[in-house]
Amino acid sequence: MGGTEDFDGYVADAWPRLLRSAWLLTGDWYLAEDLLQTALAKTYPRWRKVAGDHPDGYVRRILLTTYLSLWRRKWRGEIPTAELPDHPGTDEHAASDLRSALADVLRGLPRQQRAVLMLRFHCDLTEADTARVLGIGVGTVKSHTARALESLRARPGLRELLTEGALP
Repeated sequence: MGGTEDFDGYVADAWPRLLRSAWLLTGDWYLAEDLLQTALAKTYPRWRKVAGDHPDGYVRRILLTTYLSLWRRKWRGEIPTAELPDHPGTDEHAASDLRSALADVLRGLPRQQRAVLMLRFHCDLTEADTARVLGIGVGTVKSHTARALESLRARPGLRELLTEGALP
């Protein structure tokens, strides 16, 4: 007697009655569940000693002492307010989704056009500098840029994708 299986069985059987005791202390079901979980966590290491006697009394005693010690503390957890603070949430995944979608669109371009766009718009190089880096003529840079942009403009939904959020 006194094993983990016994403790699990005891918790499953005693939970409703112990929860009622915790609720009578706190007056709140959520706080009662937290209090009971804390009391059971404190009981578990001593379960071998407690299991033979009356475990309900032991757990209720821990419930009471835990409850009293929590209320003696200055901080009591959440503070209810009449109005919730208005903090707009940010979509943590929007930037990632946008980068992924843009990468898919750019992968659809020929490699030379992609390289020109990257150098011209991401690295902010001039047409002459881009031509020098790639070893091609300025006219070729202009034509690759024009074709790439034309191809991107023809992609349905790309404009909406780029105007919904900003790239980080």
